[in-house]
Amino acid sequence: MSATPSAAAVETSSVDRVQQHRRYLMCRPEHFTVSYSINPWMEPSRPTDTALALRQWQSLYDNYTQLGHEIDLIDPVEGLPDMVYTANGGFVIDGVAYGPKFRFRERAAEAPAFIDWFAANGFEVAEPVEVNEGEGDFLLVGNTILAGTGFRSTGDSHREVGEVFSREVVSLTLTDPRFYHLDTAIAVLDPVEGPGGVEKANIAYLPNAFDERSQAILRERYPDAIRVSDADGAVFGLNSASDGKNVIISPRAVGFEAQLRERGYTPVKVDLSELLLGGGGIKCCTLELRGA
Repeated sequence: MSATPSAAAVETSSVDRVQQHRRYLMCRPEHFTVSYSINPWMEPSRPTDTALALRQWQSLYDNYTQLGHEIDLIDPVEGLPDMVYTANGGFVIDGVAYGPKFRFRERAAEAPAFIDWFAANGFEVAEPVEVNEGEGDFLLVGNTILAGTGFRSTGDSHREVGEVFSREVVSLTLTDPRFYHLDTAIAVLDPVEGPGGVEKANIAYLPNAFDERSQAILRERYPDAIRVSDADGAVFGLNSASDGKNVIISPRAVGFEAQLRERGYTPVKVDLSELLLGGGGIKCCTLELRGA
């Protein structure tokens, strides 16, 4: 993919990006290991280093707090090593938490743990009927919910999430098993649209992670989106978190880093290589809590 700045990049490189205060839910990877395989990244025969995972996770936590963001913690549960990937634990808008219903039995027990946490911390809980994996497959872009399907969350959950939040839902189909959740193939760069934010929310995405219909939808809806190279996608470059100005990214996503700088964002590099052994990165470890 060419590194030459696009017209949109040239026009927006001088934009003064506005940082938005965010509130996130995280979970310390105290029990992190890879003891089963439910995605192409997980190889149980490959050793994992829990201490290293904790140090890398702490770096992500520290970066969020240094940027002024608010972090809530859910207690890790022994035997549930994937709880560190809190993005899959729900989808929260305006104080309403739509709970998860995991596809694989290995993660099923996480659902009540997250739902109980939401209920105990002042959120209104919407119990799911359909299989969904929370903010792993649901991304809020302005007032629109982008919803992924193909590997984990079902298409029926797209209808359900639309009913819960009374918002437009745009369904997108993932086709590459490496990018099994939507948050591995799309990064929301501008979390606030309208007063206090940007005129039109924008994204970055990996075109080759989607079927042709979905690619056409993304091109039409987000003509100024950053299109990320396969090389940067393959190192989970899009599994990133943005506050509108600072974008936390993998240090290996060098092309994406340059694209962000061209658009006036500030890339913040955090290495979560150990947690990638479980198939998760920065965004996977970060669930946004909107409006308790």
